[in-house]
Amino acid sequence: MSLFGGVISLQGISFFLFCVFAVLLGGYAIGRITIKGVSLGDAGVFIIALLFGALFCSDIATNLFNMTPIQFEGESLELLESFGLILFVTSVGFIAGPKFFANMKKNFKSYVLLGAIIILAGGLAAFGCIMLGEHVFGYGADTITDIDGFVAMIVGLLSGSLTSTPAFSAAKATVAPEYQSLVSVGHGIAYIFGVVGVVLFVQLIPKLTKADMNVERAAIAIKETEATKEKKKRTFHFDHMGICVFSLAAILGTFVGKIKIPMSGAGLSGTCFSLTTTGGCLLVSLIIGHFGGIGKVSLMPAESTLKLFRELGLVLFLVGAGIPGGMDFVANFNGMYFVYGMIMTIVPMILGFLFAKYVLKLKLLNNLGSLTGGMTSTPALGTLIGVAGTEDVAAAYAATYPIALIAVVLVSQFLILMF
Repeated sequence: MSLFGGVISLQGISFFLFCVFAVLLGGYAIGRITIKGVSLGDAGVFIIALLFGALFCSDIATNLFNMTPIQFEGESLELLESFGLILFVTSVGFIAGPKFFANMKKNFKSYVLLGAIIILAGGLAAFGCIMLGEHVFGYGADTITDIDGFVAMIVGLLSGSLTSTPAFSAAKATVAPEYQSLVSVGHGIAYIFGVVGVVLFVQLIPKLTKADMNVERAAIAIKETEATKEKKKRTFHFDHMGICVFSLAAILGTFVGKIKIPMSGAGLSGTCFSLTTTGGCLLVSLIIGHFGGIGKVSLMPAESTLKLFRELGLVLFLVGAGIPGGMDFVANFNGMYFVYGMIMTIVPMILGFLFAKYVLKLKLLNNLGSLTGGMTSTPALGTLIGVAGTEDVAAAYAATYPIALIAVVLVSQFLILMF
């Protein structure tokens, strides 16, 4: 790419970074636009990334701007997405760790039940969409002419509506090879509303309920002494910012996330479940964050480091996921499937919120925090922390997330095997 008459030329990694920072600039700008107290926040980065992918990395670039679609080298976007996700979830684990187990002890049954209810509601919504598509509206696209292909599409939509990479991977591994591309298409179509819908929901609910955030923050606060008991003062630090121990948690978490547990088929050659890098890094950082160190050795990164990495990780993840998401959306968009995806986001989100409020009697911020975990929505947690004005909501997210992670994989596979 040449700028200013060829005086400046950007190629390769330079051009890639130029695009990333351009998306971040535009995303933060529109994320600040507030309408009646509601804004996109960090999800503005996701919207701009989607538009960038749709306008400049697809055939629209040729048709609209008479330019060759941008193609990034190698797996740069996948690397950016994975790196951002590791930074974010590891930071969340460290932040939530000191209060996580006290919170779990207090609300364990509620978190487990809520995570299961949310995913079950999503599965039932998916089943309802299959029935509607098969018996009422038709499959929705000329390219799908049989029930197996339609189910593959719906399961892809389910994984996208819940922004769940493990469910996406499990679905692709379970369907017949000729239907794997349909899972990918469905995931891409539903992913957009799966992100934006939950982000807007966690902002709207406090306003619609006219919640007093000072009261709500006090209701979920857990004293440090309750969570950690008496700890020795840590006097030895590997580095003043804690990047060393952060890196250790990320390395251990990556290994833990790669452990495969057979669920069907012949051993590791069949369908397997794993925590993935996301779940592994979250689990390891939660444990290290809970204990805080060994003897006089501190294993906690500085608070400023965690907040920086959490924000940086989230927006890098949104750029890495958003650009290819925009490309896929343009190539595969189908109005009926987009509606199905919306249904599979809205139904479990609303039912989960109402169940947590009226049956489990969870406080508002515990409710919304665990809802973001149950919906496996990383961007929504980032937004909720800003709305709530407290990091304590991360503990609720971390408690519900693993339950939802396992449940959504099982539900996706069950839907495929049913038909």
